[in-house]
Amino acid sequence: MQTPPILTDRPALTRNRARAKPDALFLHDEVVAEVEERLAEVNRTFTSPAVVTGFPAQWPLPAMAVAGDCDVLDLAVGGHDLVIHMLALHWANDPVGQLVQCRRALRADGLFLGFLFGGQTLAELRACLAQAEAEVTGGLSPRVLPMGEIRELGALLQRAGFALPVADSFTKTVTYGDFAALLHDLRAMGEGNALAARLRRPTRRAVFARAAELYAAHHAGPDGRLRATFEIICLTGWAPDDSQQKPLRPGSAAQRLADALGTDELRLPDRDRNG
Repeated sequence: MQTPPILTDRPALTRNRARAKPDALFLHDEVVAEVEERLAEVNRTFTSPAVVTGFPAQWPLPAMAVAGDCDVLDLAVGGHDLVIHMLALHWANDPVGQLVQCRRALRADGLFLGFLFGGQTLAELRACLAQAEAEVTGGLSPRVLPMGEIRELGALLQRAGFALPVADSFTKTVTYGDFAALLHDLRAMGEGNALAARLRRPTRRAVFARAAELYAAHHAGPDGRLRATFEIICLTGWAPDDSQQKPLRPGSAAQRLADALGTDELRLPDRDRNG
């Protein structure tokens, strides 16, 4: 089996999170509210929930097991009926491995909810930093974490063996007074650059100055405040169980769609495959 590439410098990520400020974790608060709303729609009481998070203080629930965001998760096999992976999967060196561990931690018909930043997150910042660095230095260095698209991430649920997989997303637009305030907020979120391939020497000030100019020129609102997009993807899956609904075999329908819709069935003309 091929070893996944090392994307994240875990000690650097741990240091970044240790410097995070509670009042800057507003996106985590948004996701906590989203979890509560989604669980309210599930007609079930969960008795042994667990959460995977880099910020355990955001989950002050005594009945919930908390596992640190590590390569190997501290979750007992078959020990939970609900596992929540909380805004940490985008930093995983092996996201499929993380999902597999969560599935194994679930009992049959247990629920998995995974939240992570998606590919549209900080698109404005990535574009401005890339253009500024290319102009000033003539090259590029890894600065913003590469994040997956919703279709790719949804496919990971199937690879990990989840049943009834669903991926959806929502976006939050946050505004900042200036470019420095945006960078400061990212550091306060614990989401600073922890890429293993990041530049290991100080960035030239001219790069950030040019990036600030580009950001203000292209992503400022009428009030002059800078917009920053955060896309949050939710992955939902269930541990397989015989009681779950199964898709019908193709061609096994007992009624024509035209009859159900109360309309006539129109046959399409045959086409020459060579025409």
